[in-house]
Amino acid sequence: MNALENLSASSRQLMTELQSTGLRLVDPHAGAASRRGGAGPSDHKAVTVDGVTIMVPVHTSTAWSSPFVAAQPDNTGTSALMRGTIPIANISFPKPPRFYALQTFDGVPYSHIATLHSKDVLATTVLQTCIRYESRRKSCKFCAIGQSLAAGRTIARKTPEQLAEVARAAVLLDGVKHMVLTTGTPATPDRGAQILCDSAFAIKAAVDLPIQAQCEPPDDDRWFERMKASGIDTLGMHLEVVTPEVRERVMPGKASVPLSRYMEAFKAAVAVFGRGQVSTYILAGLGDSAEAIVDMARELIDIGVYPFVVPFVPISGTPLEDHPAPSPEFMRSVLAPIGSMLGVAAMRSADIKAGCGKCGACSSLSSYEE
Repeated sequence: MNALENLSASSRQLMTELQSTGLRLVDPHAGAASRRGGAGPSDHKAVTVDGVTIMVPVHTSTAWSSPFVAAQPDNTGTSALMRGTIPIANISFPKPPRFYALQTFDGVPYSHIATLHSKDVLATTVLQTCIRYESRRKSCKFCAIGQSLAAGRTIARKTPEQLAEVARAAVLLDGVKHMVLTTGTPATPDRGAQILCDSAFAIKAAVDLPIQAQCEPPDDDRWFERMKASGIDTLGMHLEVVTPEVRERVMPGKASVPLSRYMEAFKAAVAVFGRGQVSTYILAGLGDSAEAIVDMARELIDIGVYPFVVPFVPISGTPLEDHPAPSPEFMRSVLAPIGSMLGVAAMRSADIKAGCGKCGACSSLSSYEE
C-alpha cells in the first residue's frame, strides 16, 4: 500500500499545500541535498511529514515567499514546521544515501549517474540532452534538463554498465525498491526507446529491481514489446499539458506529437504492460482548466492509463520561472475527483510495479484514492 493512502484529511491537506506553496528552510543543509535544475523533480527537497516522504519545492520564487518555514533541526533530525510563527507539525529530512559516497572505476561519482528520489526510489536521466531543449524556440518552457549538466552535477550519457553498477549498490546499501529511467528525446524515430531498452537489460542482469521507463511515444508500437522484453516493468509517456492550444504555447516542440498519437500509443502500451502499468504526467497549473484535466484523466483511466497529476513547479532559470504555481484549492479541485475515479476503477498507485505514480512523492493524488 502507498503510504499516502492512510493519511488523515489534515495531513493530506498539509501536503497538498506544501507542494503548491513550497517551504522555506532555516537550515538549507539539513538532510540530503536538495535537487536544483535537471530533469524533475527539480528545485525540490525530500521532506518527511507524518511518516510519509514527499518532494517539496524549496528553491522556487513561490517557496521563497511561502508561509511555511522549517526550523533548525534538533539533534534527532526533527524540525518544527511553522506556518508563520506558529508550529503546526514535526517534519524531518531523509539523510543522504550511502551509495552517494562511491564512484565508478573511471572516477564518476555515483550521484552523477543516478539520484535517490523520495526515500527508496532510484532515478536517472539516461540521456541528459534533448532535441526539444536544444532550440529554445521549440523547448518545453518549464524544462530544466540541461541545468544539472551545465553545472557539472551529472554526465550527458549514462552507459548501461554504469547504471547497472549504481543500481546494484543502491539496492544493497540503501534498500532501493524500484527505479525510474527517463531520457531526453534523441533525434531518432524511436524517441529514446532503444536507449532505455539497453539500460534496463543491463540493470536487470545485475539486480532484481522493478523499472519504469519514460519517453515520448516511439514511431512504431512494436517498441513496447521490445521494452517489456528488455526488463521494463512499467511505462510512462508524459502529456504534461492536455489542451492543444496550451501545448502549442508551453511546449511547441513536443506539441508536434499530437494528442491523437499519444492516445494511440497509450492503448498499444496498455495491451503490452497491462492496465494501470502505463502512466502519464500531467502538470496542473500551466493553463489547462480543472475541467480539462479531469476530463482527460477520465479518458485515460477508461483505457487503463494512470494519470499522475502533479502541481507545476516554476523552476529557476526557465522561461516559466515566474509563472505562478497552482493554488492548493486548484489542486484539490482536480485531485479529489481524479482520486475518486481511480478508486472506482480499482487502479491504485500501490498496484503500479515501479515509477513515479507508485512513488507518489511529487503529488498527494494517491491520498485521494477511495
